[in-house]
Amino acid sequence: MLPTVQQWLSTEDRRLKLARQPDIEMTARGTLPADVVIDVNKKYQTMVGFGAAMTDSSAWLLHNKLNWLRRRALLHELYGPPPNLGLNMMRLTIGASDFSLKPYTLDDVPFGQVDPQLQHFNVTPTLHDVIPTVREILSIDPDMRIVASPWSAPAWMKTSENLIGGELLPQYESAYADYLVKYLDTYLGYGIPIFAVTLQNEPGFVPITYPGMEMPEPTRARIVAQYLGPKLASRSPKTQILEWDHNWNQPEQPLSMLADPDAAPYIAGVAWHCYDGSQYAQGRVHRAYPQKDTYITECSGGDWASSANGELLWFTRELLVTGIRQWARGVIYWNLALDEQHGPHFGGCDACKGVVTINSRTGAVSRNDEYYALAHFSRFVLPGAVRVESTKTDSGIANVAFQNASDGSIVLVVVNSHTDARPVSVAQGKTRFDYTMPPESVATFVWNTGQAEAWGRRVLGWLKAVR
Repeated sequence: MLPTVQQWLSTEDRRLKLARQPDIEMTARGTLPADVVIDVNKKYQTMVGFGAAMTDSSAWLLHNKLNWLRRRALLHELYGPPPNLGLNMMRLTIGASDFSLKPYTLDDVPFGQVDPQLQHFNVTPTLHDVIPTVREILSIDPDMRIVASPWSAPAWMKTSENLIGGELLPQYESAYADYLVKYLDTYLGYGIPIFAVTLQNEPGFVPITYPGMEMPEPTRARIVAQYLGPKLASRSPKTQILEWDHNWNQPEQPLSMLADPDAAPYIAGVAWHCYDGSQYAQGRVHRAYPQKDTYITECSGGDWASSANGELLWFTRELLVTGIRQWARGVIYWNLALDEQHGPHFGGCDACKGVVTINSRTGAVSRNDEYYALAHFSRFVLPGAVRVESTKTDSGIANVAFQNASDGSIVLVVVNSHTDARPVSVAQGKTRFDYTMPPESVATFVWNTGQAEAWGRRVLGWLKAVR
């Protein structure tokens, strides 16, 4: 018995949004060529998951604009297992980002004072919104993988003596590592384990309207090799160190770090942002250091000119399909939730969008294009799934394929960027199916040849028995 293919479809015009479509009957493969050939014997990276950042702004909206029932329902929808979205990764900011209501770090002291022993360290600014929200999510998915990133060291550690601008003073590199470790310990004390930490969000960019600081590669190498790496090496649960946490346009930076014999042993992988450069930088670094992991830790959509016709295709094709084909094990969007005014925020991006929008007056929740782009993966590609070989087609048709470890099912995501419908044929093993992709659409196909083959063997065994 040949398997049937389940299918979910979204269109750029938003007429269809992750809509279940009629099943497709598979046929024998035969000798005809196929556009997409899947080979489950050729395996690539094991997937960790998908998610979004729980910024201060997102947590504040969830706690202040939704009542308990509505918040609980939304969090279950986002983080519950399929048929919910099944988001299982998250990014937290260590201190304030531009999506905070005010600037702060976790060790602020009066101007002119210093605190190298971190006696004034506290997480008070996150106690009312971020920590309870993350704990609520962990009650839904205890296996949530959280990446944490600082935007700035405390002002007293910096050349600027301000959260905005400047660099880390060399004499505080050890104290900065202690600051990050103290964050990990304190959050673990609240029942929030941190899967991975980065040294600095966007270390090659110095913002002028919100917390940030430059952290050149030599500084990062010293902190990892001499301080943070040794401090984290023997800890349990283990927290990984991810290098870079910035755009695709400077692969030389993580390449240099991974070439450092003292720092590299402590670095588990590289974190990337999407705002400049090409996803193929991920592949370049992976080929040089295939034992190091790849993650996309930030990418935001927004109400800008390039998104006038929607963002479903770009995020699905460029961030998810191509990003994963270039070795990403996980993809984390920027804000999980923002309001209808793209906030609240402190400086920075004034047009960014969240995965969802929460109306600040009514509490109504709307789901943005990024929600559906993520859903085409997160609902079907389960943690532990392996990316498998799938041949590329023409430039307007993109695809990526996976095999779930739990049941052997195959997941194929296909994007048609053309403005007209395009036929696509798919072959896997001895089977194939044909489908016409609507114009500007995204489809997720799921099937399980293993179960069908097992069923066929059982039937053959029964027939032999009754004869």
